[in-house]
Amino acid sequence: MIQRKKYSIIAKHLPKKEFTILIGARQIGKSTLLKQLFEDLNQKGEIVYFLNLDRKEILNELNESPENLFKICPLEENRKVIVFIDEIQYLNDATTFIKLLFDEYADRLKIVATGSSAFYIDKQFNDSLVGRKKIFQMGTLDFEEFLLFKGRNDLVAEVLKLKNRKKVKSIQENILWGYMDEFINYGGYPAVVLENEIDQKLEVLKDIRDSYIKRDILESGITDETKFYRMLMLLASQSGSLLNVNEISNTLRMNNATVENYLYVLQKCFHITVVKPFYNNLRKELTKMPKVYLNDLGLRNVLINYFSPIAQRADKGIVLENLSFRLLTERFDQDQIKYWRTADGNEVDFVIETSYLKGIAIEVKFSEHEVKQSKYNKFCQNYPDFPLEFWWWKKTELFF
Repeated sequence: MIQRKKYSIIAKHLPKKEFTILIGARQIGKSTLLKQLFEDLNQKGEIVYFLNLDRKEILNELNESPENLFKICPLEENRKVIVFIDEIQYLNDATTFIKLLFDEYADRLKIVATGSSAFYIDKQFNDSLVGRKKIFQMGTLDFEEFLLFKGRNDLVAEVLKLKNRKKVKSIQENILWGYMDEFINYGGYPAVVLENEIDQKLEVLKDIRDSYIKRDILESGITDETKFYRMLMLLASQSGSLLNVNEISNTLRMNNATVENYLYVLQKCFHITVVKPFYNNLRKELTKMPKVYLNDLGLRNVLINYFSPIAQRADKGIVLENLSFRLLTERFDQDQIKYWRTADGNEVDFVIETSYLKGIAIEVKFSEHEVKQSKYNKFCQNYPDFPLEFWWWKKTELFF
């Protein structure tokens, strides 16, 4: 079975006393990863149990009392019991559940759990759990994982050589760009990647759009499903644009508080990421508008119903910028990634602060011919400690 990159990271955390919580969007493979860990530990002779809180009888038992867990998963005298819990956000009070079990039984019990949405995790896993849990976030497949799911381990090895600069060029680059084009169009949801036929990929993406996002809507208490979808479609079409709450409110005829609530839910359900502006002056950074990106391009494309090779797309600049953001999130923490823009229209797509007022800046263009260095003199003069790079389609450094 194919292992995600997060597998080894979480496996290393299992011996730690803190409970382990894996969060991320629905349908990205969290349950599969949990089952892989369970099976591996079971084969090694560890005492392990697997509980799915989709099962109402188990959920009701645990809601009645956290210690009812031991009716299902008895504690051992001299060995630690590891309990894997899928969909922990369904508990009425996950915070109390984790806190009580950790405080009373951490020497004999380890909990490893998944949560489909940080919306619920964030509400429930409050400060009382500091030191009691470690949260790991997982996204849809990155490009290397995408190639593994396509059965192209040879190309993963090629990508790693390019990344480590053991190769400057690859004889398989054309094949890699072809796969990257597919990745851009249909994204990294595992079930989508595993489908070979285009029409089947589209069916799975539509199911994610219509069924699984609907569950996010219902469970977050949103009552106007139509307006929520309309706002998500609007954000998808404007990916990489400034996030103007007033403009969205006017366009969709909603009040600002509703828009802010929908944005909150979309972020906590891992469908969008909001990128803050970069300024020397923190006050300016806090008052300026952020930008928004979709976390999976397949989801973005199904929301706007637009699939085409990138070179033929009318929105190819937007798509490439969104892809670049996704690639940067694999290399840097999300709060390190910002953008720069002045009132008179000077702009740099990404500014990554690797240390205080030092880092790199990146401007994304579809073609090398679109690069005009002089347009960025103001930024380069004001921020000499952020050397400016230009990324474009089929520039090896962008992807590898």
